Amino acid sequence: MSNRRDFIKSTALAVGAGTILSGCGSSRTFKSKPVFSMCGYAAPKIPTVRIGLIGLGNRGPAVIERMALIEGVEIRAICDKYTDRADDALKRMARLGLAKPAVYAGTEDIWKELCTRDDLDLIYIVTPWKLHAPMAVFAMEQGKHAAAEVPAATTLEECRQLVETSERTKKHCVILENCCYDYFEMLTLSMVRQGVFGEVIHGEGAYIHNLVDFKFSKDGYADMWRLWQNATHNGNLYPTHGLGPICQCMNINRGDRMDYLVSMAGSDFTMNTEAKKRAAEDGFYKPFVDQPYRGNMNTTLIRTIGGKTIMIQHDVSSPRPYSRIHMVSGTKAFAQKWPKTHIAFGHEIVSDDELEKLYEKYSPELIKLLGKTAKQIGGHGGMDFLMDWSLINCLRNGLPVDMDCYDAALWSAIRPLSIESIANRSRPVDVPDFTRGNWRTNKPVSLKVESITGVKNIPEKTS
Repeated sequence: MSNRRDFIKSTALAVGAGTILSGCGSSRTFKSKPVFSMCGYAAPKIPTVRIGLIGLGNRGPAVIERMALIEGVEIRAICDKYTDRADDALKRMARLGLAKPAVYAGTEDIWKELCTRDDLDLIYIVTPWKLHAPMAVFAMEQGKHAAAEVPAATTLEECRQLVETSERTKKHCVILENCCYDYFEMLTLSMVRQGVFGEVIHGEGAYIHNLVDFKFSKDGYADMWRLWQNATHNGNLYPTHGLGPICQCMNINRGDRMDYLVSMAGSDFTMNTEAKKRAAEDGFYKPFVDQPYRGNMNTTLIRTIGGKTIMIQHDVSSPRPYSRIHMVSGTKAFAQKWPKTHIAFGHEIVSDDELEKLYEKYSPELIKLLGKTAKQIGGHGGMDFLMDWSLINCLRNGLPVDMDCYDAALWSAIRPLSIESIANRSRPVDVPDFTRGNWRTNKPVSLKVESITGVKNIPEKTS
């Protein structure tokens, strides 16, 4: 009898979860139909983009370095709860010859004061994951565009809030997915757009990166927040690096949409072992022992309404080489980036010389215009700079952004949806339609560079 009761209880929970997650037509997900479509929206031009930068830890200083090289940008205000980080950022800006910004530091919520300033156009968010969505929503409510590092949200409710706030305020909500600007990813996207791949039928992406030492390092992430994320959530916690470029190749949200997914995770074979080893030598690590760490490998499979399939993997705790996979399979061609970059037409992989010719012929305008410059500047091989330059260029010239609120919500939603599937023995979970039907008529983002924001003289070496 108890087994039967348990079965009925678990079935009811699964049905309830399905109701909540079963698509954005449900009033439990979206309160109303879109009040305004942000896909393809061109906001008024901003001749000089005035930035408020929140987060001055691991990634924030590099943002300052990159923005210092883009014309039409002013960093008017900076913020971090740690005052020493703000002091370091001030010194960095002085070395770069930038005007001294207003400083907000020392308390948990002081970022809100920054967002309420009336001399800012863009709030650039480089903080722990749980703060991305609250900060972006608050920024848009204050009349600012928002750009948040990945993931843009950690829950479905936050994803909904990003979309509804962006639509209501007509402020862009951009996910800072730098991997969409890597050179091979942009090459394959351009080739797809020009029909070289035929119909794209399957794609694969990943974030496979051994980060065990960095996650356990006291000098890594403030308050060990990223280690705690992996200790308390079992799913694909970081899906967007591999997913974003594949979604662009498949025109997701712009001609097709995700239908449902299933997600599976193995057990943890390394994280708790590492925690025990460190705790034996340093009592600081005792709270991290015997936590329910996420499995080493998560694999999430997605099917689209159009019958396409996507595989996304996440593994940050296995001793294996870095990979984002980036595999695009079409009816006429195939491409994959790791472990070796190659493109094939049929069974034969093209030679290195032929691959170079494909780069020359099909690389989009952005790469041809700024690819060499971006590599000089650095930042994940140049893609960070291309991402920032494109964002500023769109805002300055009143162009639609490359990645809108629907992309930010959908790509980030894979995290909570994968957690839900795993919690229910990898049952299928419906993927919400954040466009609420507009995916049928939304147009893909243009790869043409319609306006050109300048780049300042590049120093011989940037830190």
